[in-house]
Amino acid sequence: MPTEVDVGPGAEPAEKLMAATISQDAGFLLAKLHAAGSVLNNRALAGFGLKERSYSVLALANSELEPTQREMAEFLSLDPSQIVALIDELEKRGLVIRAPGKQDRRAKIVSATKEGAAVFRQAEAAAREAESAALTGLSGIEIAALKGLLRKALWGPAA
Repeated sequence: MPTEVDVGPGAEPAEKLMAATISQDAGFLLAKLHAAGSVLNNRALAGFGLKERSYSVLALANSELEPTQREMAEFLSLDPSQIVALIDELEKRGLVIRAPGKQDRRAKIVSATKEGAAVFRQAEAAAREAESAALTGLSGIEIAALKGLLRKALWGPAA
């Protein structure tokens, strides 16, 4: 008999509905976990004036991989106009800067400023705590396996 699953604070799904076939659907389960995790992430990031999307842009800007706006949009599965708006917001706050690309000067590379790096380090710690809360029912080994499987599903065995 299924047991009740807690997917975050205040989340108590009806036990009887867990018997529905949709509860075995990977897309449904991923969406449900993402929704619960988003609530926790956005709460954790609020103190830094960030939400999941702006945090993701700031994380990529801090990666030292010199991502372009277009690469960020593709990687984060966002429309380019959404990326521009997120970068504009972070740029106004002095957390990121845009620079012409080295290969293609029309492409804009997004990098973190010193202040952006400091904010990111603090926000990253808060995001890790939120992730732990969202995955509280899993062991460290299970979390690593889950992340590995998700990366493999998204980017293939070389991920």
